[in-house]
Amino acid sequence: MARLSRSSAPRLLYALCSISSRSPAAFLLGGSFQLRQFSAGNVARSKLEKDPWWKESMERLRNIGISAHIDSGKTTLTERVLYYTGRIHEIHEVRGRDGVGAKMDSMDLEREKGITIQSAATYCTWKDYKINIIDTPGHVDFTIEVERALRVLDGAILVLCSVGGVQSQSITVDRQMRRYDVPRLAFINKLDRMGADPWKVLNQARSKLRHHSAAMQVPIGLEEDFKGLVDLVQLKAYYFHGSSGEEVVSEDVPADMEALVAEKRRELIETVSEVDDKLAEAFLGDETISAADLEEAVRRATIAQKFIPVFMGSAFKNKGVQPLLDGVLSYLPCPIEVSNYALDQSKNEEKVELLGCPDGPLVALAFKLEEGRFGQLTYLRIYEGVIRKGDFIVNVNTGKKIKVPRLVRMHSDEMEDIQEAHAGQIVAVFGVDCASGDTFTDGSVKYTMTSMNVPEPVMSLAVQPVSKDSGGQFSKALNRFQKEDPTFRVGLDPESGQTIISGMGELHLDIYVERIRREYKVDASVGKPRVNFRETVTQRADFDYLHKKQSGGQGQYGRVIGYIEPLPAGSSTKFEFENLLVGQAIPSNFIPAIEKGFKEAANSGALIGHPVENLRVVLIDGAAHAVDSSELAFKLASIYAFRQCYAASRPVILEPVMLVELKVPTEFQGAVAGDINKRKGVIVGNDQEGDDSVITAHVPLNNMFGYSTALRSMTQGKGEFTMEYKEHSPVSHDVQTQLINTYKGSKAAE
Repeated sequence: MARLSRSSAPRLLYALCSISSRSPAAFLLGGSFQLRQFSAGNVARSKLEKDPWWKESMERLRNIGISAHIDSGKTTLTERVLYYTGRIHEIHEVRGRDGVGAKMDSMDLEREKGITIQSAATYCTWKDYKINIIDTPGHVDFTIEVERALRVLDGAILVLCSVGGVQSQSITVDRQMRRYDVPRLAFINKLDRMGADPWKVLNQARSKLRHHSAAMQVPIGLEEDFKGLVDLVQLKAYYFHGSSGEEVVSEDVPADMEALVAEKRRELIETVSEVDDKLAEAFLGDETISAADLEEAVRRATIAQKFIPVFMGSAFKNKGVQPLLDGVLSYLPCPIEVSNYALDQSKNEEKVELLGCPDGPLVALAFKLEEGRFGQLTYLRIYEGVIRKGDFIVNVNTGKKIKVPRLVRMHSDEMEDIQEAHAGQIVAVFGVDCASGDTFTDGSVKYTMTSMNVPEPVMSLAVQPVSKDSGGQFSKALNRFQKEDPTFRVGLDPESGQTIISGMGELHLDIYVERIRREYKVDASVGKPRVNFRETVTQRADFDYLHKKQSGGQGQYGRVIGYIEPLPAGSSTKFEFENLLVGQAIPSNFIPAIEKGFKEAANSGALIGHPVENLRVVLIDGAAHAVDSSELAFKLASIYAFRQCYAASRPVILEPVMLVELKVPTEFQGAVAGDINKRKGVIVGNDQEGDDSVITAHVPLNNMFGYSTALRSMTQGKGEFTMEYKEHSPVSHDVQTQLINTYKGSKAAE
């Protein structure tokens, strides 16, 4: 066979990839079809050594996120991972006495409150594998941070607390992982705590999260006797020695645990063989299943999202983190094993599968923005191709061509300059103006990645700067936060002229007000929280309105006839305009003005001035004047027509209803349930969990203000609750009357 030129070697490699659908790295690291059979293989290999292009093999790359319920130990776990992989040289606790705070909580506020507010990205190396890690918040108020992280990751670790078990936010996070088809491992943390019971948590994960899962390890002792773990795949016992658990010592399985280990290993094999045919054949044929066979089967089932391996340990006590890292390498996919799809804008949003090869055209998604010391920092996940410093890239959403001035790799809030990055990596660029969710390409293709799911804000506050001089800084802060966080909205109240900020909850908005004060040195006064009510119509109402004005010169003339009606339940849009005009009663160039008029009118309903939703406007007929008709005339006619027929459509007020999950000691159950009824809540579930009652209820958000204080006083500080937005639903008649009277009173006072 003729020797190949330098340039043709990678082509040969990629030709072979496409024949067998394996990655280049799989070939080069020695697969079933080995390049070294070709004399050209040597050329490819020397090319690999010389060219920095293929330096990092795709097979040895993992993009993972760590997410869980509040206080399950995500940041502590990330801190240990960074320590063991050599990225940091000493461990600091989240609420440690030294006041340094965990590495990933880089914001002052995060260190003070001991919570994570923003996802932080970092990368590390473990056993020659590169791992990109994103540590995400647990509070439901910062749910967008979790959405963004999962959108761009190939795998995730769901951390569960061995005492708290599967909590409300664990369910939300799991739902998000399912939405983005992310293969995941579960890690049961805090085995050193009183009342730790990993088997209870595993059963909860199966029942509440419907996980098809089994334990990969068995703990040696629990609570203060927790010493180590037995690996069910390799059948080895691991103990963690050294001041920070950095020395992992493997020994044989303790004799007194052999029966339990054998039973749990059989359970693991059974569970995996239910979803993996190859293992099932060996299992049913009573063959001995080797560690390598079992590992391969678990990997296949995990990547296919049919199985979730469960690991155990205690991050705080430095036990079980290294086996979890091995699990990430063994069972979570590398970038080429995950299918990512883009939408081709030039072919009417046709779905295109991205192969994830560095040879293809550049496709990258901006999934997070941050205002750094040197301007806007944009986090990019590269799905295909290569990005180099100084390259020109095109923002598909806006069509702008931009030069990449600086390319960095992130480690929490520190950065490291790099010259280029290829498919599968997560990097950040400076000085690129874009919005969260924009797609970048090299200009040869018009692909956009599907956008992320952004929840609607549920709560608003009126804010204004205390001193008049700081208005500039104040608006600068609000603009920046809006760009960074799609769930944070800023608007103006047309009546009072106040600035209204909206977000996902009290904590979310408090944090932003605090950040305005710290980062921009602007003191802001905050009004009473307001709930985002909506209005809607419940029956069809006809309109026939003529807008006529003659005042010398050209007048105004426009007549619209039609009806408004509610949209059917479950429709995707909130406002629909339909033109059923026959003939040319109204010239077609005025139709957009009519639609605009109705849209504008629907922005504030007549009941309490909140937007009208689930509305369908149908235009049947109308009249126009050859001289006097104009866009303005028809727009005004639409606005007045809407107001005229609105009362006849029996409008109702909708309020946001929250799904509230409470966990309270059983002795306080009666008092708490009574209080929920007083707040017009509906209790939909009540479970016992040890000494605690878990109550699930649907409660109107308007009645939930200050609830955390009330719950603490009712339960002697032992109760906890989480809430997330469920839906907008109609208020009762008495509440509607009260809201309308309050609104009329405030209008009259003005």
